[in-house]
Amino acid sequence: ANPAGEVALSSEQKVYDVVLKQAALVEDQRRSIDKPDMVVPGTLLRDAYDRCGKVCAEYAKTFYLGTLLMTPERRRAIWAIYVWCRRTDELVDGPNASHITPSALDRWEARLEDLFAGRPYDMFDAALSDTVSRFPVDIQPFKDMIEGMRMDLKKSRYKTFDELYLYCYYVAGTVGLMSVPVMGIAPESLATTESVYNAALALGIANQLTNILRDVGEDARRGRIYLPQDELALAGLSDEDVFNGKVTDKWRSFMKSQIKRARVFFQEAEKGVTELSQASRWPVWASLLLYRQILDEIEANDYNNFTKRAYVSKVKKLAALPMAYGRSLV
Repeated sequence: ANPAGEVALSSEQKVYDVVLKQAALVEDQRRSIDKPDMVVPGTLLRDAYDRCGKVCAEYAKTFYLGTLLMTPERRRAIWAIYVWCRRTDELVDGPNASHITPSALDRWEARLEDLFAGRPYDMFDAALSDTVSRFPVDIQPFKDMIEGMRMDLKKSRYKTFDELYLYCYYVAGTVGLMSVPVMGIAPESLATTESVYNAALALGIANQLTNILRDVGEDARRGRIYLPQDELALAGLSDEDVFNGKVTDKWRSFMKSQIKRARVFFQEAEKGVTELSQASRWPVWASLLLYRQILDEIEANDYNNFTKRAYVSKVKKLAALPMAYGRSLV
């Protein structure tokens, strides 16, 4: 036993407990999606969902396109979840991030609890409040995402991958746990609910690790390093090397190992995508394939993620869509 091993067990067990709780909720609690609309003073619920759809279309065009294949109820619910996640992320990464305090996040969490209790504050809250009343969605992943925002306010280094894993769960793995109850598992699937949730979690972790590797230079300019400190040291690198931003053989070797790990999580995620309801698979496959291509672009840039931003061209995005659609049919 060693300290790192203890942290790993604690981090993974903490996340696993949330997965088990959500999986049990889906298996045991079947809520009707035909209940009456929530009454929101001054706002029609249909308009609230439509506004969520517009936000999704503006900021996540490819994903939005995929949601159009879902049933109207599931589509609207996914839009509502997307908007809440975006608003939460912007608290620490948006234009007013410098003014955000821990107490502001506490107020946001209290607002979340009101939302789950059927007391929405605005039209976006109303859409999500209606969604969580119609689908077996648990509040814990939402609270955990807010916890990830708290970490961003007080933490700019991660000693081990186990610490980083927990952060990745908070800010991205949670999205999968929020979404699977809405997307639904295929009736013919023989997979356990728990395994599907583990795959959804893996996709969130993979996406966030990819974000981190893509944004190394950008984060460094903000004084942040989202890379395991012990693995940097093992590769003969330091914080100073990251801040200096020079691509060396040591850096290339280090990046290869980080990219390899992210791809393992993507492979784990693939197992769960095939178990989702068919109408929900395309947007998830598109997200997986497009995000994984960012890793290819980092390699194509000779691992220079200090001054070059790896991005997938529009041509490659368009080429990925029919591939994702084809996989969604299998």
